[in-house]
Amino acid sequence: MRKNNMRTIKEKEEIVKQMIDNNISIYETHKIYNISTSVLSRWLSAYQKNGIEGLISKTGKSSNCHEHMGLHFRKPINKIEELELEIMKKDIEIARLKKGYSVKGVGPEKEFITTFNRNTK
Repeated sequence: MRKNNMRTIKEKEEIVKQMIDNNISIYETHKIYNISTSVLSRWLSAYQKNGIEGLISKTGKSSNCHEHMGLHFRKPINKIEELELEIMKKDIEIARLKKGYSVKGVGPEKEFITTFNRNTK
């Protein structure tokens, strides 16, 4: 049995619907799909309480995290994305300066410098 086999919401829904529509027990479904009975039980009760919304995993980072998080890690596809990324970086730099600090370096060498003593006007 594989651990941490992530299933999509659609797969979960199909499995739960098969259980409900065909009146298949949790144990029989466990034998067919090789999914633990406790997981199947959780899916079934979550689906019965909240529908498909109940099958959405709530572990890990939420999908409504900052929408631009991680954009700087992938290469921009076109010129527009490249310019949007540049604007976003400038906006972040301005926000940091308004809060009274700036950043020099990247990664482990990143250094936060306070700007309170400097005249920014």
